[in-house]
Amino acid sequence: MDGSNGCPSTAAPRSRPLSIRTKPRAPSAEWTTEDSTADKEPVTPTARLMEDLYIVVTMGLGSPLNLPVFSAGIATQLTRYPRFQSIQVADGSKDGNRRWARVKVKVDDHIIVPALDPVAVEADADQVVEDYAASLVRLPMDASRPLWEFHFLDFPTSEASSTVVLLVHHSLGDGMSLMTLVFASARSVADPTRLPAMPKQPERTAAIYMPRPRSAGALAFLGWVWSYFVLAWNTMVDVAFFAATVLFLRDPKTSFSHSDDTVFNPRRRFVHLSLSLDDVKFIKNAINCTVNDVLVGATSAALSQYYFRKTGNTITEKICLRSVLPVNLRATTSLQKYVDLIESGKSGDVGWGNQLGYIILPFHVAMHDDPLVYVRKAKKTLDRKKRSLEMVFTCMISELFLKLFGMKQAGAFIFRRMFTNTSMLFSNVIGPAEPTEFCGHPITFIAPGLYGAPQALIVHYTSYCNTIKVTLSIDDEIFPDYSQLLDDFAVSFGHIKDVASGL
Repeated sequence: MDGSNGCPSTAAPRSRPLSIRTKPRAPSAEWTTEDSTADKEPVTPTARLMEDLYIVVTMGLGSPLNLPVFSAGIATQLTRYPRFQSIQVADGSKDGNRRWARVKVKVDDHIIVPALDPVAVEADADQVVEDYAASLVRLPMDASRPLWEFHFLDFPTSEASSTVVLLVHHSLGDGMSLMTLVFASARSVADPTRLPAMPKQPERTAAIYMPRPRSAGALAFLGWVWSYFVLAWNTMVDVAFFAATVLFLRDPKTSFSHSDDTVFNPRRRFVHLSLSLDDVKFIKNAINCTVNDVLVGATSAALSQYYFRKTGNTITEKICLRSVLPVNLRATTSLQKYVDLIESGKSGDVGWGNQLGYIILPFHVAMHDDPLVYVRKAKKTLDRKKRSLEMVFTCMISELFLKLFGMKQAGAFIFRRMFTNTSMLFSNVIGPAEPTEFCGHPITFIAPGLYGAPQALIVHYTSYCNTIKVTLSIDDEIFPDYSQLLDDFAVSFGHIKDVASGL
């Protein structure tokens, strides 16, 4: 875990996890299904595919924990959202389908304050937080209650005065859903009477999002028509590669891969570091690209540095590692729209849940004398992906096969093969643009991670204020030197910035 200066720790990882004693939880509260139209809402095919996936969000707090205030905030904010009041139950059909059922929520059942070794906390508080987050992978959740928990660690670390770890089953929502929840539940530190400032959402530039030219001449019209042919061709190619990935096409075995594809829920460590958003934007402007181009390029550079140092292979070698990139299918304006709906008491109209498509995104692992080559290659790859509807069709295909053949046959097969035949998972989410307080506590950082996917490496970027958090969800059996990999992200980004400064 990185220090307050944004640099990753270089301390060697522990050989064994910290021993953690958790205080006994209160007995499960009795719940009754309420008479609500939400009880008739089926669990979507995408949500059912998330059966083994959990989101772990580590949030640093800028003040010591005030548990009564935080608990009251949870009770008044989070429990008004439908998914956080619902469990999955069988709908009684022969197909074994499931639906959402509203239940009465007892907030105390979802709050955990662990009893940790004070000696370990005094010796290395950052490591205790890391070890505790890793331990959550091994703790089952009670399916008779909505699948979310807040874990409170009330001691200072290098980045925060206290820490809260939110554990959420992925079926309750994707990154966009959770960020909508954060925005609607949080308040600006500068003015607690208003919501935090919304970040600027990136524009989509595919042909279907561009208006038809009306007075620019015949050539402009032909160019607009041609863009649709390009879109159709690229989509067919990408969908064909997606199908091939599910059926037989797989990445080569490398130091980033599991040797045993039968392991679906490996051990996980969650580590993170901070990058300056202003520095990322400086590189973006210097090379004339996007923030995503910079982040994907920096990731390729870090993976390349780690790979060639660990393997000792010749620097002339070049390999391609593919990642699964989940893509939000909602409109880019939906965040503001959903927050407004929640504020007006219409949270039931919000597009909660998982509305995701998937892109197979290649990462080129090679050694380049000029680190800007990584960013330029990333830009070329992402520009090509923007001219495709791969994410829409991969979502449609997955849901269609799930409806036709069921979860065990088609759903599990497609989802599992998509993961096991690729090397990593990559995602990013845009967070609040200004300092924010959540349930009466100022937030210093947000670091989401994921476990349940079979890839040994998951890379996640999250922006908050003027910082971008890089979070690695790591299988420490494959990456015993995961702190070195985290360092490679900071070093590679620094090299890219230094060269960009000389342009």
